[in-house]
Amino acid sequence: MRRAPLCRSRRIAPECRTGEIADRRARCYHPPMASLLSTFILPAAAGAVALVLLLGLINMMRGGSPNTSQKLMRWRVLLQFVAIVIAMLAVWAMGR
Repeated sequence: MRRAPLCRSRRIAPECRTGEIADRRARCYHPPMASLLSTFILPAAAGAVALVLLLGLINMMRGGSPNTSQKLMRWRVLLQFVAIVIAMLAVWAMGR
C-alpha cells in the first residue's frame, strides 16, 4: 500500500500545513491517532487535572483533612504527568 506524500511544499496542496498528509483530492487531514489524541483524550486528561486541583482547593478551603489534601495533590501530579505524556504523543503522531 502506497502512503500519501507529506505536504512539504505549496505545490502539493496549498492549504496543507507542514506535517499534514495530502490525499489525491488535495485535501489535508491529520492521521487518525493524532486526531483522536488531540481532540478527545488530551482535553479529558486536562479536565481530570483541573477537577482534582479544584477538589483539593475546596478541601483546603473548608478546612478538611490534611491527609485528603495530600492524596488529592499526589493524584494531581500523577494526572499532570499523564496529560504531558498524552500531549507529547499527540505532537509525535501529528509529525508522522
